[in-house]
Amino acid sequence: MSQATMQQIIITEPGGVDKLAYATVTVPTAQADQVLVKVHAFGINRPDILQRQGLYPMPKGVTPVPGLEVAGEVVAVGSDVTQFHVGDKVCGLTNGGGYAEYCVVPESQTIAIPQGVSFVQAAAIPETFFTVWANVFQMGNAKAGETVLVHGGASGIGTTALMLCKSLGLKSFATVGSDEKVQAIADLTDAINYKTQDFEQVINEKTENGGVDVILDMVGAPYLEKNLNLLRRDGRLVYIAFLGGAKAKEVKLGQIMMKRLTITGSTMRARNTAEKAAIAQGLMENVAPLWAKGECLPMIYRTFKFDQIQEAHAIMDTGEHIGKVVVEVL
Repeated sequence: MSQATMQQIIITEPGGVDKLAYATVTVPTAQADQVLVKVHAFGINRPDILQRQGLYPMPKGVTPVPGLEVAGEVVAVGSDVTQFHVGDKVCGLTNGGGYAEYCVVPESQTIAIPQGVSFVQAAAIPETFFTVWANVFQMGNAKAGETVLVHGGASGIGTTALMLCKSLGLKSFATVGSDEKVQAIADLTDAINYKTQDFEQVINEKTENGGVDVILDMVGAPYLEKNLNLLRRDGRLVYIAFLGGAKAKEVKLGQIMMKRLTITGSTMRARNTAEKAAIAQGLMENVAPLWAKGECLPMIYRTFKFDQIQEAHAIMDTGEHIGKVVVEVL
């Protein structure tokens, strides 16, 4: 490649948005099972914010450069790569390093961008769709005809989960933190402002005390009791974060036994390549056809330019976003 160097964004030390800086480095080389992508856009995600704050370090041996999802054009492929070729338009779930002009992605975590989907839209697909597919539909085993409750319904993960539920025949409820957010996702779900309403009471009224089958929770400890109350027999509670607290003081074990409840959770970062490949395969089979029809495309809140990374992170810090924040790399 003629361009031996590139710009990437680094975290100089744990802290605020002022700890994000630019560095000139050598363009990475695709290993045998990787594709090298010229990045046109990348998504900003909650784990990036936690990593910047020093609360969610990358695993040992993985690049400390943030960035979990990219979209762009393949410019080189490793010797073992068979699915992709130079010139292909792709998006991918990286193992880090997405905040850059070029990024390597394992072939098994790379998805062809369907016709009609922009780089900005595609950049917002991998992290959220991988997370939702793995947690709601694989671990949570959500099926058509069931009811799902999504906490944090206006987030990138939340809006993705609600769109998939709607497209795949599931009823949903969501909790959000403002009336503006209730309105913003009203066409996707039955949204509840948890600051002004008791979500357990509202859902009980609307389901005639029938409750829900699956709960996707990123809040944690404060909602545990209400979650257990709302779950139907054989219900599944899936944790992907605990922004409201990681330690629950009391749990009614009898409810778990009597209703045969399953409580589980996961992080994407801890999954190995084979596990991520299985998620990618599920998305290609079940969701890619929806994207190609213009359905279930990510809700984009705002886009920023590559030199505006601090502003992009500042928006995430406020928590006011509805949908995804994406950075374009020109």
